Amino acid sequence: MPERLLLIDDDADLGPLMTEFFTERGLSLDCALNGKAGLDCAFANPYDLIILDVMMPGIDGFEVLRQLREKSKVPVLMLTARTEQASRIRGLEGGADDYLPKPFDPLELLARVRAILRRSGPAAPSKVLEANGVRLDPGARSVTQNGQPVTVTSIEYDILEVLIRAAGSVVSRDDLMNRLYQREATPFDRSIDVHVSHLRKKLNDSDALIRTVRGIGYQFCSPEPGQ
Repeated sequence: MPERLLLIDDDADLGPLMTEFFTERGLSLDCALNGKAGLDCAFANPYDLIILDVMMPGIDGFEVLRQLREKSKVPVLMLTARTEQASRIRGLEGGADDYLPKPFDPLELLARVRAILRRSGPAAPSKVLEANGVRLDPGARSVTQNGQPVTVTSIEYDILEVLIRAAGSVVSRDDLMNRLYQREATPFDRSIDVHVSHLRKKLNDSDALIRTVRGIGYQFCSPEPGQ
C-alpha cells in the first residue's frame, strides 16, 4: 500500500496539483481546505505524514498542530512564509518535524516528505538501547527514563537514537541533518537545535545528558566509571 499523506491548506488550487504530483510518484494524498476539516481527517484516518500550512483562516496551522500533538505522533511538515523565520521556529517548538518555505519546488517537498517517511517508517528488529538511565525500544519507538515513559515525537526519537548509539562521542549537526533530513545543514537552520532543546526538557536535562559541543554538535554523555 502507498504511504498516505494529508495536505491541510486553504489554497483550493494547490490540492489537485499536489494530488496528481504525489500520485504519479506512488504516494496517496488527501486534501482538507481548512483546519477543522484537517483535524477531522487526521483523527479519522491513519496518515503516515501531514503537510500543514501555517496561514489559514479560522483555525490556523499552529492551532491544528497543537491539537494534533495532544493525541497523535504523526509526522508533520509545515509550510511557512519564506521570510518568516519566527513561524518556522514556532512550528518546530510546537512539535512539527520539519518545515518548508512557500513558494516551494514540488521536488524539494517530495524529497523532504520521503526523508521523513524513511526515518519514521517501521523499524527493523533491533535490541533495546540504554545509556545513563534512558532506554529506547527501536521496535516500539518508545522511550523511558529511569523506568518512566517519556513521550517524544518521531523526529525527537530519531535524534535521541542517533545520539545514544554514539554515546560518549560527538555527533555533528551536519551528520544529524544528513541522517535525518537527507540535506546539508545551513547556518540559519534551527531544526536540530530546537528538537534537542525539546528532548532536554522532556528528559529533565540541562546539559548533563545531552551536551552541546559548541560549533560542532551534540554528545550523549556516557555514565562515569563506577556509576
